[in-house]
This record gives sequence, C-alpha cells and structure tokens, in this order.
Amino acid sequence: MHNFIILVLYIIEKLPTLIDFCYQPVYDADTNVTKKSPAHYARKREGNMKKEELAARLKNACACVVESEALLTEIDSKFGDADHGLTMSKIAAAITQAVDESQGGIQNMLDDAAMAVMELNGGSAVPLWNTWLDGMQEAAPAGDAVDVAGLQAMFASAFEALDDISGAKEGDKTMMDALIPASRAIAAYTGSDEAELFTLAAQAARAGAEASKNFVSKFGRAKSYGEQTIGTPDAGAVSMSLFFQGLAQQ
Repeated sequence: MHNFIILVLYIIEKLPTLIDFCYQPVYDADTNVTKKSPAHYARKREGNMKKEELAARLKNACACVVESEALLTEIDSKFGDADHGLTMSKIAAAITQAVDESQGGIQNMLDDAAMAVMELNGGSAVPLWNTWLDGMQEAAPAGDAVDVAGLQAMFASAFEALDDISGAKEGDKTMMDALIPASRAIAAYTGSDEAELFTLAAQAARAGAEASKNFVSKFGRAKSYGEQTIGTPDAGAVSMSLFFQGLAQQ
C-alpha cells in the first residue's frame, strides 16, 4: 500500500508534464506551419469570442468575396476558365445562409457551412473550400464561445485537412499562397486578442496573394501558360485573402 501511494503521488506530480507532452505541436518543414497533435484538438475550449461574433465575421468574409466577384472573374479569365468569381460567390452565399440558419454551437455552425458548400455544383474551388471548412469544424468547440487557443486549433485543423488533399505548396500559385501565410500567422500568435489574431492573419493572407504575382502557375489550366502567368495574382489566393480580410472586420 505504501508503494502504491508513492506511485499515485508521483503521477500527480508529473501529470502537468505529461499533459504538456500530449499537446506538443509538430512542425511541418514543407509548409513552415506548426501543426497540433490529435490530442490537442480533443480538448474543447470555451472562451471570449461568442458564436454571434464569429458568425458576423464569417458573413463579413463572405460579403468581401461576393463584392469582388467581378475582380475574381477578371483575374481568372486571363489564364483560367473565368468562373472563379461566380463559383466563389456561390460558396460565399452558401456559407452565409448556413451561418444564418444554423442551430446549436460553433461546431454545428461550421459543419452546416461545410455541408452547404459540399452540395454546390461548381469548379475545383468547391471541394477545396468544403474540405477546409470541414477541417475547421472538426476542432471547433461544441459550445457558443471560443478563445484564441481554440481559434488556433480550428484553423490549424482546417489547414491540415486541405493540405492533405491539395498537394500545393507556397509558391505554386494557388489558394495556398494566401492560406499558408495566414495559417502560419495564426499559429504563431502569442496574444489573447481574437480580433488581433484575425487582423494579423488577414495581413499575411493579403501579402501572400500579392506575392503570387511573382510565381509561375503549377496547377490547373494556367499551368500550360508557364511564365506568361508571372505578373498576375492567382485568383484562388486572392479569394482566400478576401475571405480573411472579411474575418478581420467586426
């Protein structure tokens, strides 16, 4: 019995260290993004940002995309199918409606948004955005509030889900040119202000979309144009950047 009590006391003493080990992040050298362990996502958090504010930010993000439909169409018409603006407007409208009609907590809201996008008929952006949103809901809290750490888990999970199927890296002239920097900024944030986190992510996404002008397209129809694509930003990177600009608006 004496030895058992000593063992229990030892476990209690070491428990914080064991927990910290379970939540250690994993660094992905290919994307320069820190990914969290599965155990990290299992820990649901309740925090400062309410579902209503997150919903408003999501709708602002969608509004930014819809308002830029003509711009996205113009960009995509140069080396693509000229359908990205319309496709993104459909995606934004589906997300907005799902957010408005969703019942329950944050996870349900994001799951509804992912399902709404999945049901659309459209270009290659539809399955990509569905995957991103679905990954986000997997790490979202079931309740109606989330803190900075919870947002970081959500966006890290979303990035991992999309990264697993995309195959594109930073510099390949895709939506990942905006998403990777934004995800990196979110993961690196050490403050406690959710609004500041979104602002930094938006800045990183915008810089990434702007930088895509300098790259040669390596995916899709634009790939066949080679170096001719230099000087034009990627439409997918721009739409992702616009989404983050909206998320930064309260």
